[in-house]
Amino acid sequence: MPAYTIVTGVIGSDTHIVGNRILSMALEKAGYKVIALGALTPASEFVKAAIETGADAILVSSLYGQGELDCRGLRQLCLEAGLDDILLYVGGNLVVGKQPWELVERTFLDMGFDRAAPPGTRAQTVLEWLSSDLAARKRGNRRTPR
Repeated sequence: MPAYTIVTGVIGSDTHIVGNRILSMALEKAGYKVIALGALTPASEFVKAAIETGADAILVSSLYGQGELDCRGLRQLCLEAGLDDILLYVGGNLVVGKQPWELVERTFLDMGFDRAAPPGTRAQTVLEWLSSDLAARKRGNRRTPR
């Protein structure tokens, strides 16, 4: 497997880092080069790190329920920075209150994310998504969100 570079971190004012750290370790074990930004990371820092490292994907998490606010505009920042084909994933407890996951997922896909993972998503699932999406991108196909 080529050494793909993945930027990870917890977006916005969230300090919940444990799940993100577990995912980063799983990515490293699978052979990815991981740039872990940690907690309390502004959206612009994800873009800056992706530019500096030539990243293939940005994976952001949020558990405090404000992911929708914190992630708004991230795809646009990527486009403005010339990161047109970077993969964007988001996961965690992304909204306040109980909402059907299908609606939450649709919100984030409409915001330009390639994948949205609900709370409790296993690292293996994310690894499978990345493998599939990176292979599709290599073939010149951009995964089309559902």
